[in-house]
Amino acid sequence: MVVAGKIFKLSEPLPIDGIASALDGHRTEEEYEEGGYKFTLVTEVVGLVPKGNMLRGVYSHDHVMQVFHRGKVIPQPHTVEAVFSFAESKGTTFLTVVEKKRVANFIANKLSELLFEKVGGIVEARISPETLREFHLKNSEDTKITFFDNVDIPNVNKLSLYGPDLVNTSLFEEYGKHGDLWYVVARSKEYGYVVGITRDASVTIFNLPETDKEKYMEYTAKQIHPLTT
Repeated sequence: MVVAGKIFKLSEPLPIDGIASALDGHRTEEEYEEGGYKFTLVTEVVGLVPKGNMLRGVYSHDHVMQVFHRGKVIPQPHTVEAVFSFAESKGTTFLTVVEKKRVANFIANKLSELLFEKVGGIVEARISPETLREFHLKNSEDTKITFFDNVDIPNVNKLSLYGPDLVNTSLFEEYGKHGDLWYVVARSKEYGYVVGITRDASVTIFNLPETDKEKYMEYTAKQIHPLTT
């Protein structure tokens, strides 16, 4: 019951209908052959659905995995299907990819190539340490984990706190003097979700069914987009 994803933003706003036109029908095929095995690897964008100021779809990508079987390494095709959404908010176009960080970054770059013909048209949405701190204070009674980086103590790279009563500890304030808040796990008062948020806008909801990605995108659009810069 974990749904993970990451929020990005477009370096320049694009209208939702323009994004839909650029992505609609995209499909490429690549022939792969190794050791007598032959596959057609497909990359495509499917299931595009515009909804108000949002566009949702699925990025489907084939790649080859090397599988060990009975003393041999055998290539096998594997398909990754990642749900994504574009949304307009206050002059910014956001992209949410519902996948773990590494895959989400890969897909963001591929979508950037389709929309801008280059990598870098879609960039990370960032959350400042001060904004992340405000999020913590707003949900302070239910904050469970905090991580700090950019620590100014020699030979200390990161500081962390775990526990249900972080708001009542002086250590949180002390750590905040020596580093920047990087990661917070807290329960959202409004939604009841247990949410982990990092400054690079990676968002994990720990108590949401893996199949309920629609609610994930709804939460991030309403709660995370306003936090980003």
